[in-house]
Amino acid sequence: MAHSKRYTELKKLVDPKKAYAPEEAMALVKKTANTKFTGSVEVHINLGIDVKKGDQQVRSTIIFPHSIGKAKKVIAFVAPDKEKDAKDAGADIIGTEEILDQIAKTGKIDFEVAVATPDMMPKLAKVAKVLGPTGLMPNPKTDTVGTNVKKMIEDVKKGKVAFKNDTTGNIHQNIGKSDMSEKELLENFMILIEAVKKVKPASAKGTYLNSVTLTSTMGPGVKVDAGKLA
Repeated sequence: MAHSKRYTELKKLVDPKKAYAPEEAMALVKKTANTKFTGSVEVHINLGIDVKKGDQQVRSTIIFPHSIGKAKKVIAFVAPDKEKDAKDAGADIIGTEEILDQIAKTGKIDFEVAVATPDMMPKLAKVAKVLGPTGLMPNPKTDTVGTNVKKMIEDVKKGKVAFKNDTTGNIHQNIGKSDMSEKELLENFMILIEAVKKVKPASAKGTYLNSVTLTSTMGPGVKVDAGKLA
């Protein structure tokens, strides 16, 4: 695939053999993020884990100090006595029995995050086939199942995101928009790195952060010196 002249020129700014200090890497990402539209800045982390082992899966949630975009559309599966709490906290949809039937029947999803109280989980069994594959099934590990409805929804609205490794042991995470300041992007980046390190599986041996790359939409990848992040 032939790259555009713009991409080829930008790529010259980045030394592919070099792993940059986090500050330098972020400065380069900002410099090479000169699309006509506001793009995203992403982090790609390759982890030293054995993805075949259940106890070596890496997943957690974080609230970035700086918002990474618009607030997400939230559905709350709660009992009738918690509906007011959910609406007051900012839930966009209340997951009633009727809505559950609708999702099960049509397979259509009109939300980006689902939260639920524990008593509602058995009722969600009928939509597990729809929500499961898309990663939208409420889960205690991602703080989307709990009794404190208000906190769960408010955290999501503040910008809480869930991250997890894929089948090749990589984590891909958006950390903001290219029009954010270097300082804001760097703070979001470091919060993500700390969160990933915090959930290192006890059984994972050897180097944990194999490689860390920063990139902007349509910009070249910039390697970060993982040794400086360990």
